[in-house]
Amino acid sequence: MSRMLPSGEHTLRVMRESDLDAVLVIEQASFSSPWKRDHFIHEITAPHSTPLVAECSGAISGYLCLTALFEEAQILDIAVLPEQRGRGVARLLLEYAFSLAREKGAEFVSLEVRETNEAALYLYERLGFLRTGRRTRYYEAMNDAVLMEKIL
Repeated sequence: MSRMLPSGEHTLRVMRESDLDAVLVIEQASFSSPWKRDHFIHEITAPHSTPLVAECSGAISGYLCLTALFEEAQILDIAVLPEQRGRGVARLLLEYAFSLAREKGAEFVSLEVRETNEAALYLYERLGFLRTGRRTRYYEAMNDAVLMEKIL
């Protein structure tokens, strides 16, 4: 499964184990408590997971981990290389994930995001996510997590 985007800049495809060095660089640049290699290997091999990467000129510029089971899909992790942020890579990954979730029979997509991540909250709301709840002091810096859902 691979998809070339209309701009011709990025190709979206399923993540492979050979992508993990690049994915881990993005993960570590994006999160104070980054996932480890084993987390991504689990997503690559899990039957209900579809981890994706966005590739530009042969380099990984972002990734998304989607899991879908029955009527629910969940975005478990998403990040974009810092120098690629603001160029639509996350939006492209999310829109592709919505399409895959629909194909798998999901009726809605959920995610959680740090309450202080204003750029992500803005993007998710622009894409139709609604705030549905909160996990108090969920993240290591005692920030709350905002729970969000999008009806497909």
